[in-house]
Amino acid sequence: MPWDLIVASYAVCTGFVCAGIIGSLYQLLKNSPPRFDFGAETIGAIVSAIFVCLFAGPFIIMRNAIRGRRIEQRPLGWLVASSTIAGMWSLCSGIVILQFALAVAHTV
Repeated sequence: MPWDLIVASYAVCTGFVCAGIIGSLYQLLKNSPPRFDFGAETIGAIVSAIFVCLFAGPFIIMRNAIRGRRIEQRPLGWLVASSTIAGMWSLCSGIVILQFALAVAHTV
């Protein structure tokens, strides 16, 4: 049982790191923070926006939650709920990323 918890924690950390890297890279390239807004008009832009939202979702949620807490004075429960959602999302994306990394490692 403790090993399952360690692997799940590692997947959560992997998901958060991936979300942070993709979110920061998006912000570096676009000069605006990533959002859950598909303001794209071409198919390529829509596909890239979906990719960014899929893997940078925890980053977007936590950025909005922390800003909401600091600027809009939202209650602490809002931050806790947002952190839980972002944690579960990063667990799922971390598992996908780790499975992809393992598949690539087995082919090399």
